[in-house]
Amino acid sequence: MKVEASNGAEGKRVGAKRNGERLVRKQGCSRRTRRRVHAASTAIQRLFVACKSVFKGPGTVPEPADVEMLQLLLDKMRPEDVGLSTDILFFKSKGSSSGTPRITYATMHKCDYFSMCILFLPPTAVIPLHNHPEMTVFSKLLLGSMHIKSYDWIDPDKSSISTPSAKMRPAKLVVDSDFTAPCNTSILYPTTGGNIHTFTAITPCAVLDVLGPPYSKEDNRDITYYRDHPYTKHLDDAPDQSGEEKHDLGWLEEIDISKDLEMVGVKYLGPPVLDG
Repeated sequence: MKVEASNGAEGKRVGAKRNGERLVRKQGCSRRTRRRVHAASTAIQRLFVACKSVFKGPGTVPEPADVEMLQLLLDKMRPEDVGLSTDILFFKSKGSSSGTPRITYATMHKCDYFSMCILFLPPTAVIPLHNHPEMTVFSKLLLGSMHIKSYDWIDPDKSSISTPSAKMRPAKLVVDSDFTAPCNTSILYPTTGGNIHTFTAITPCAVLDVLGPPYSKEDNRDITYYRDHPYTKHLDDAPDQSGEEKHDLGWLEEIDISKDLEMVGVKYLGPPVLDG
């Protein structure tokens, strides 16, 4: 009888212990909670949280201190922070039937205030000269080497240059250089910093882009493409009162989107970006 009583008591103690263990497991972190805790510690999640606090919506430009904060976060970003390696298939794309390399992009987040995406450019791929109306844009080259060329419009009130056509305007050259990762984040503003730019991949490239606010046809922030021409090509005899050196100037002609430009969206497969 003692043995039975002892076994029963022991069984109760063991059962209580197991129940206690089950209770601890239930009270502990669930798989979803652990995933959120891990996500909160990732570089891309920290960038997302910072963007939520910095971008205030259309018609606004981030404060200088906020720009510096985002720049510091992006400057530290590495390819592995978004799950990238040079072996990904996007870098080996053969492109469209015309022979133009296909450009791939993965959107991590998009809302009315800002968007985050990664652009994948195979060698020789080109994103034509295009604008960013009313936007502040942060571009971080994560992998590879590319040539960046950018312009800002010349203030028509400060220039006596006569335009040769309604679709052509004078602009000042801001950047015309090669960049190789790792390098500092480039920043452009609605009217300064090289708001109109083009990317040409020298090697396979990946670029992390943060746009605030994002493109929107409904809000008159649609993308426009351009072709640049030498400044002297359409220069008349009128004196230039813009105060700019002529070698820093060019003509930008508005054009229709090229039929050879092929951009394909894919699912983002890097560390999660969790909202809320």
